[in-house]
Amino acid sequence: MGANTSQVSDLSENQSLRTLIGTESISDNDPFWNQLISFTFISPTSSGNSKLLEEAVIPLAKILIENNPRTGNFGALVRIFLGRTKELKISTECQDQLFIWQAHNTLFMIRCLLKVFIREMTEEELHLQFSYQERVPGSCDTGSEVLLEELMCNLVHLVVEVPLLDITYSILFEAVTTMLVLLSYQLFHKEILRDGLIYQYLMKGRCLSLTSQLVKTLLYNFIRQEKCPPPATHIFEQQSDGGGLLYGLASGVASGLWSVFALGGAGSKPGLDQEQNPLPLSNQSLLLLLVLANLTDGPNNCPNPYRQAVTCFKNTQDTSSIPTEQHHMFQINFNSLYTALCEQQRSDQATLILYTLLHQNTNMRTYMLSRTDMENLVMPILKILYHVEDRNSHHVYMALIILLILTEEDTFNRSIHEVVLKNITWYSERSLTEISLGSLLILVVIRTIQFNMTRTRDKYLHTNCLAALANMSAQFRCLHQYAAQRIISLFALLSKKHNKILEQATQSVRGLRRADYAQDLNVIEEVIRMMLEIINSCLSNSLHHNPNLVYALLYKRELFEQFRTHPSFQDIMQNLETVIGFFSQRLEAAGTDLSVERVQEVIMKGAQALPKDRLKRNKSDSSTSLPCSRRGTPPTHKFHIHTIIKEEICILGTGSIFSAQTP
Repeated sequence: MGANTSQVSDLSENQSLRTLIGTESISDNDPFWNQLISFTFISPTSSGNSKLLEEAVIPLAKILIENNPRTGNFGALVRIFLGRTKELKISTECQDQLFIWQAHNTLFMIRCLLKVFIREMTEEELHLQFSYQERVPGSCDTGSEVLLEELMCNLVHLVVEVPLLDITYSILFEAVTTMLVLLSYQLFHKEILRDGLIYQYLMKGRCLSLTSQLVKTLLYNFIRQEKCPPPATHIFEQQSDGGGLLYGLASGVASGLWSVFALGGAGSKPGLDQEQNPLPLSNQSLLLLLVLANLTDGPNNCPNPYRQAVTCFKNTQDTSSIPTEQHHMFQINFNSLYTALCEQQRSDQATLILYTLLHQNTNMRTYMLSRTDMENLVMPILKILYHVEDRNSHHVYMALIILLILTEEDTFNRSIHEVVLKNITWYSERSLTEISLGSLLILVVIRTIQFNMTRTRDKYLHTNCLAALANMSAQFRCLHQYAAQRIISLFALLSKKHNKILEQATQSVRGLRRADYAQDLNVIEEVIRMMLEIINSCLSNSLHHNPNLVYALLYKRELFEQFRTHPSFQDIMQNLETVIGFFSQRLEAAGTDLSVERVQEVIMKGAQALPKDRLKRNKSDSSTSLPCSRRGTPPTHKFHIHTIIKEEICILGTGSIFSAQTP
């Protein structure tokens, strides 16, 4: 490829690249191809290095777009790659690093060019770039679709059949990334693409038979979490006479043209990119899996086969027979997948696949909920919410929706209060030396609500937070003292905000402004009502298990006085008045100047003595779908993700992967 090329700016002057993009056709069996694809580098895995590469390739690709109709050199490059993929599996078994190395370099070049092509032209025009032949300059052969489909199928076969080893890591990464590039046409179109050839090849073409194998392989790439192997200084040992195995190329090639993009190579700090993205294949595999699973269904209600595979796979330990009517079924080790999901929730895509499996794969959901180490899954989700200011809104919403799915299950809501955690170092507001997972969940969700009230002010965020608390409320057990205090403190904050808006509405004289305050007042009253329902549900179902909540309620009893006669809260206040009145009498009877321990003792005994029939339970009204529209409905009715997410999924943004498939 030419020696001594060490800067990105030098790419345009490289003679081999100038020949490829030039005006002369190059035969498929020309020795030039061996020279072109014999360079040493490691694919960039950071956005910074990738951007540098793309900016350097764009002007070269544009020249190729102009000349390719006469030369057909791009199609020749693709055929060079296809010729090598047929022997990749054998080369891997024989440890033929030279063959794998050159195949990887060829695919890398194709991927870089395709990324520019897709941005610069329509899918129809892309097909033509595959069709131009050298035999008759400027002519167009009908084999374009065949060559493009052949490339797609070869990529799928490569991912599925070539084992993941150090010597194959880079080419597998390139294969997955190239498939993502080919699927990126959707990014440039508002309408859903169902008629494109790339979509058709995946949904109906020769790739279809490999659906379950591809999904399974991508999942195992995620599960294995293989790190990128360290870059080798010399892939091939140089002979003593200065020659070697590089087809007689100058030794400078190894540190030349492409090494600027290597991890730890020229122009980058050693190890920096690898620290930023140590698992490129795992991350790319997961992204490809999510894109495939969220492709729209085909015409005539033809289901997406990749979504079918994602939503119905079973545990390898499940010995029951696979129903014949379920297409693309396969088995995978659930324990390994669960472990990977717990460990990788730092990334958006890992949280999204967790949501997808919980929401759509009944087998995986049942398995997760049956685990006795649920804290391993819940704790990473809570950390996402706790560090809400450092996360994007998509990630935060996915974490909340996962909690909402989990809290639909009473078994989950009970079990989290049985798990005792010690020394939660990342929770900085207060030292938590010992607390149940359930109480910690409540603390983090309440903190998220308060952050939202003061910073983001997104009504959907607190809707989901309060819905999760409402689902849990009937199963609150042995609430930590601090968790109980935070519940009442949140109610105090809402009460203060309610009074402020009420005062502003009273002082307002303009009709339009008064209407705005009335709307704000309505929203805050809906939230207050939900908080009252959460407290009421806990008192009605598990008062004797939560003396700390009763203590906090009595300590701040004056907060609830203003809502006793409020028409929006009279029904829900009845139980709270009963509890406050009952325990107040008991404390008065116990004397004055009571210690905290004595007050708690009185509450414990009173909780056992309070007749359960004195606390009324309202019947739930399931006619509405969103928590904040449930007037007169106690949170004993579960708030399900199926009804909530349909209205709120729009907040996740158009053009994102979430909008591709609404549950």
